[in-house]
Amino acid sequence: MPPFTTNLGKTLHVLATGGLHKALIINTATADRIPVQFNPEEYTLSRENNFAQAAVPGLGGPILQFAHGNLKTLEMELFVDTYEAHNEGALRTKAGDDVRIITNRLVGLMEINADLHAPPVLLFTWGGLSFSCVLARVTQRFIMFRPDGVPIRARMQVSFHEYLNASLERKEVKTQTADYSKIYVVSQGETLSSIAASVYDDPTMWRPIALLNRMDDPRSLSTGQQLLIPRLPFRDPETGEVLA
Repeated sequence: MPPFTTNLGKTLHVLATGGLHKALIINTATADRIPVQFNPEEYTLSRENNFAQAAVPGLGGPILQFAHGNLKTLEMELFVDTYEAHNEGALRTKAGDDVRIITNRLVGLMEINADLHAPPVLLFTWGGLSFSCVLARVTQRFIMFRPDGVPIRARMQVSFHEYLNASLERKEVKTQTADYSKIYVVSQGETLSSIAASVYDDPTMWRPIALLNRMDDPRSLSTGQQLLIPRLPFRDPETGEVLA
């Protein structure tokens, strides 16, 4: 069969010739490559964000403000078998071998690396998925045994947590303070309380204006002075206190 020139053709050619790409777990600390014995039937990718809630009197619900992102997780079930002999790749076993020969290689990725003082960072690759991660949880369920009780078949529930390099993350995500402020020009005789009453309908909410404009003396206002007026609720950047 002549080689195909399109990506679809290459895929069909691999299937037609019996080729199969195995999912691969790479230990980045040692460069050890662990192919899965059988590709998973499915996998689940999960991610969520955390939002802080600020209760505002008079509103039917709280104001939400983004706090931080949570870990992205990759979860799947891996089937492991030594009932029959397997001679392909790095996981060569004889028929009837203890299946823990294979499962222990995966569980060992949770052990502390002496040089890193932590478990190693892994790279899980399969198809178009490339996931930098650590192995966070493994549950082994042994489902077939030899007459002497040695397990020869198992199902492993594994959970990988995404590993992020903090310095690279800061470079890639250029965080800036969201600016919803507007400019207010002070008129003769105005005070922060009167300005707060004008823009917020609440004279007691003068503190956000003073904090945003870094005013040492809130009573010292001059005619024509320009002030930034923040949107409520306002979070003090130094203390984290929410004013609303």
